Amino acid sequence: MKKFINAPENLTQELLEGMCKAYNDKIKLEDGKIVARAKPKSEDKVAIITLGGAGHEPALSGFVGEGMLDASVVGDIFAAPNAVAVLAAMRKFKREAGILLVVLNHAGDVMSSNMAMKMAEREGIKFKSILVAEDISAGLDAPKADRRGLAGCIPLIKVAGAAAEEGKSLDEVFAIAEKFNKRIATLAVAMTGCTHPQNGSPISELADDEMEIGMGQHGEGGGGRSKILSADETAKIMFENLAKAIDLKRGERIFTIINGTGASTPMELLIVYRAVAKLAEEMGVILVNGIVDEMLTVQEMAGFQMIVCALDYESEKYIKAKSNAPYWVSLGE
Repeated sequence: MKKFINAPENLTQELLEGMCKAYNDKIKLEDGKIVARAKPKSEDKVAIITLGGAGHEPALSGFVGEGMLDASVVGDIFAAPNAVAVLAAMRKFKREAGILLVVLNHAGDVMSSNMAMKMAEREGIKFKSILVAEDISAGLDAPKADRRGLAGCIPLIKVAGAAAEEGKSLDEVFAIAEKFNKRIATLAVAMTGCTHPQNGSPISELADDEMEIGMGQHGEGGGGRSKILSADETAKIMFENLAKAIDLKRGERIFTIINGTGASTPMELLIVYRAVAKLAEEMGVILVNGIVDEMLTVQEMAGFQMIVCALDYESEKYIKAKSNAPYWVSLGE
């Protein structure tokens, strides 16, 4: 393992301090591991909060900002924050307008959020929660409980955050986010594994001539191991499955993210996006903008996550709405 770190036990604290100092006009660090907006949103608007382990930067804290998250509750490397930390964030953002808690479907995140929500309910905190479980590697017919939450949470946070910024009620924000949530699908592919930065242990391994479609963001197996395929071949397998997962129809509009997981070059990611654009054209769907970037990484894993979202007029408006979150790529209207 070759990484520029100091004491392993201080990794999370130091990376959060670095992020907040780099973007101190946009975000600030509170209570050690809560990243919040530097300039809070008006309390008459719904607050958007999420939670998750560190080690996937810039996600999730890099998407705190106007038009996106109000706060991100951060756990240690690849570990969910505890329920007490989640409850502390919900207390900070308690308001009559309410809170939307965005939870990625991983066991630790779900357990911590469920415990925090039970305590918040007893304290009279107004909230709703939404579970993001858009990874299709378990199979197109797999129940939601068996699907992981991957980088598809980011466009969902964008849509929910923009609706909240506009002044929609909690019920309205939840309905808009849940409608969008039903038509997001993500599939990941890895060519190499990665190491845990606190102890140097590998969290996944692949042979030099292998790749795996469906690998999770903590090295979980995806069942799609094969010899390395070309960019076009890989994109075709992934896009066709994603299109089926969201029941994509000719004439519909889609938003696509090619999210690099840490070690794949921009060159490779752009070639994959080119393939997606060609496949969309052949299918008769309209590709609306798109992002090719590292938004949720897995340390030095080589690979990417392909996220495809079907858009209607409302969700397209919110995807393109203004945001000053440090790591969101502005699409403009």
